[in-house]
Amino acid sequence: MHEKENLYKVYTVKDAISALQENPGAKLIAGGTDVLVKVKEGKMAGCTLVDIREIRELAVISVDKDAIHIGPLVTFSQLAADPLILEHVPVLAEAALSVGGPQLRNMGTVGGNIANGATSADMAPSLLALNAVLIFEGPEGARRLPLEEFYISAGKTVLTPDELITGIEIQTSDYEGYYGHYIKYSRRMALDIAVLSCSCLCTLTPDRGSIAGIRLAYGVAGPVPMRAHNTEQALAGLTVREALDAVGQLAAAEVNPRSSARASREFRLALAQELSRQCLEQAVKNAGGTTDI
Repeated sequence: MHEKENLYKVYTVKDAISALQENPGAKLIAGGTDVLVKVKEGKMAGCTLVDIREIRELAVISVDKDAIHIGPLVTFSQLAADPLILEHVPVLAEAALSVGGPQLRNMGTVGGNIANGATSADMAPSLLALNAVLIFEGPEGARRLPLEEFYISAGKTVLTPDELITGIEIQTSDYEGYYGHYIKYSRRMALDIAVLSCSCLCTLTPDRGSIAGIRLAYGVAGPVPMRAHNTEQALAGLTVREALDAVGQLAAAEVNPRSSARASREFRLALAQELSRQCLEQAVKNAGGTTDI
């Protein structure tokens, strides 16, 4: 562990935990795309930073018979181009490519995008739809938690001050046979955060005419990223055409967006209807189904 003024550069998870324990209120920094902005704005003036960028094992993507394993220090660019991701869960590559511009994608990390607790996090909806599980480590050891249970309220998560995310896992059973799509609406076509986002995964019946299973997740549709479980249950078993006709209204009835400087609640509800339909339509096409019947 290397210390310089109020910056600790660490090379192991153990050292990162020790630095967090020894410096109450310290913040982790990896890509720095969120933290450094806050520092420059004076929101974190004088804060001790623990730099974890050199913990190499946290920047690896791997697949075994049970799961895909994504390190929290994997960058958006790395995720978008990784052959394993493109083969097994391309919806994550879509989400990664939607984040900012090339410079941000080269620096920003998947773990940082999740850990800040923002409802607009681009990776959150697709990871939620994939039933992703987070692994944390702290002084008491490691623990696992479904991503859906990670968020408490806007900007607040269950992560304790002396813990860090050390892994993201997606079980094979949660992605095999599923095809997905991620879409977000923002006020600008690029370099902007989502006004509302949607990720859809579906699996079809053998004849490709009906929905065998579906998962829908949203960003900026409530105080935290969310799954639309009631909508999923209502759509399972419907024909593709029935599902496309119903998904918008069902989703709009389940989400709970707020008005903000970026958009009104009413506009976000309209977006929820339209993005849900578009997302499902493309997911069905990716699954080999037709939306013409």
